[in-house]
Amino acid sequence: MPTSADPPRSTASPVADGPSRRQLLGTAAVTGLALAAGLPGAVGAARAADLPSLGTYDVVVVGSGAAGMTAALTAVHQGLSCVVVEKAATFGGSAARSGAGVWIPNNPVLLAAGVPDTPAKAAAYLAAVVGPDVPVERQRAFLAHGPAMISFVMAHSPLRFRWMEGYSDYYPELPGGLPNGRSIEPDQLDGNVLGAELARLNPPYMATPAGMVVFSADYKWLTLAAVSVKGAAVAAECLARGTAAALLGQKPLTMGQSLAAGLRAGLLAAEVPLWLNTPLTDLLVEDGTVTGALVAQDGTPGLIRARRGVIVGSGGFEHNAAMRAQYQRGPIGTDWTVGARENTGDGIRAGERAGAALDLMDDAWWGPAIPLPGDPYFCLAERTLPGGLLVNAAGARFVNEAAPYSDVVHTMYDRNPTDPDIPAWLIVDQNYRNRYLFRDVAPLLPLPGAWYDSGAVHRAWTLDALAGQIGVPGAALRSTVNRFNSLARSGRDTDFHRGDSVYDHYYTDPAVLPDSCLAPLWLPPYYAFRIVPGDLGTKGGMRTDARARVLRADGSVVPGLYAAGNASAAVMGHSYAGAGSTIGPAMTFGYVAALDLAGAL
Repeated sequence: MPTSADPPRSTASPVADGPSRRQLLGTAAVTGLALAAGLPGAVGAARAADLPSLGTYDVVVVGSGAAGMTAALTAVHQGLSCVVVEKAATFGGSAARSGAGVWIPNNPVLLAAGVPDTPAKAAAYLAAVVGPDVPVERQRAFLAHGPAMISFVMAHSPLRFRWMEGYSDYYPELPGGLPNGRSIEPDQLDGNVLGAELARLNPPYMATPAGMVVFSADYKWLTLAAVSVKGAAVAAECLARGTAAALLGQKPLTMGQSLAAGLRAGLLAAEVPLWLNTPLTDLLVEDGTVTGALVAQDGTPGLIRARRGVIVGSGGFEHNAAMRAQYQRGPIGTDWTVGARENTGDGIRAGERAGAALDLMDDAWWGPAIPLPGDPYFCLAERTLPGGLLVNAAGARFVNEAAPYSDVVHTMYDRNPTDPDIPAWLIVDQNYRNRYLFRDVAPLLPLPGAWYDSGAVHRAWTLDALAGQIGVPGAALRSTVNRFNSLARSGRDTDFHRGDSVYDHYYTDPAVLPDSCLAPLWLPPYYAFRIVPGDLGTKGGMRTDARARVLRADGSVVPGLYAAGNASAAVMGHSYAGAGSTIGPAMTFGYVAALDLAGAL
């Protein structure tokens, strides 16, 4: 517990987008201290002494996402006093918005389910996926500590996990890859465990259907509910779960909502304070060591001292237009991401001022997205289902549509300077629309008019007319569709090898033969969905070592500073091993950072 009284924790409900005037003034006041001191880096002790004290803890954790809450839970159970500060008016960050897949090889949930994983397989696979972009020591640390982290979280929170059976590793043909997958997800959790705190849980990216309890692994079957016996059975099971929960008076949570709520429940039980509306404004550096965090609590500047160190788990910079323009390829912006809107790189910039080197800033957890009104829609099943194909500005295919989503966007960016692929277009026909759920629109039902009005979707009775609407050559589009149809009828995509990998078949229709990935387009009208480079968040940040310690450009450690999650450069490098490659390492390195601060590694 802290040595001084805890400041009152904010209980404000979610507020409108953007900081309040008071928050801006508070941030400006803290930044002004650094400028007035002429400091090139983080705020020094002399000026920090002018700030009100918000207490002293062994560990200060910045951010209440998966990385931050796992770090805080670990720290307190290592006997360290800890506080979590969160910029938003809600807790959970991007993790709460997500499907909450967790990719950690050899974890106890997988082994209990009989998954044939081994440390040797996992090491071979991760090395093949990541390549030379990430030091072997960091890869080994992730693989070594991930399973223990899962056991720890289950022992100290109400979280339980399920194997996402059949969700293949993204490159199962590589050495050590598992076609049946290594990903797990949170089991159903009753939100009542949080009491009034449930109202402060960051809402999901997309709400589940009313009255149903849906897991991430269910969505592939819900998409097929109109054409598949198993799909209909899964839909009925989801409804039955929802009905049972309602009869028991439960508030059922799954996916990211379950993950964030479970971690928060663990912190509540351990009496770890979590302050909302408390953004990090800078780090306190004394004699080269990070010894505290400067924050603006409800708009008022203050200083929290850290006896042992600060763990930054504040997320990426996906909503910082200037940083994206500085580090990433265009076209880029903040409108195509589904990451938490508060992720503006605050922790990364503070770490850089304290001496941190930055890595992977050009990259993100990419995925093709449709820029629908309000929020972009991150495409998973839709671009993979049979009866659809992606074309570029020339009306030509340019990629295996069913490839891992990060690879599709990397291809879009790599080709765009010479053969424009941004935006691309997902072309489907009415047969596709008659069979499959699209986002949350059931088969046969019309798509919302706002989608058409925004230019995200076009519809026409001929391919030539559709081509005219989206600005691609009509003859080229007809030729591309004809070629695709002939490949689909043969059951083999010799052009882009769609369907050659086991992964390609996860979000597909097993009733379609000879290949579940491929079906011809034949029934008008035809539809075109605008496809842009979306993301789940950025993956570049502070360079860290195998102990989650932040490193300078010369490889030396910034004493007292740790980073995990998207505030740190990803252990996945420029690739993506499987579903949950964001959250699995985030939780693991949050756990590792706290153990190191406790001297328990």
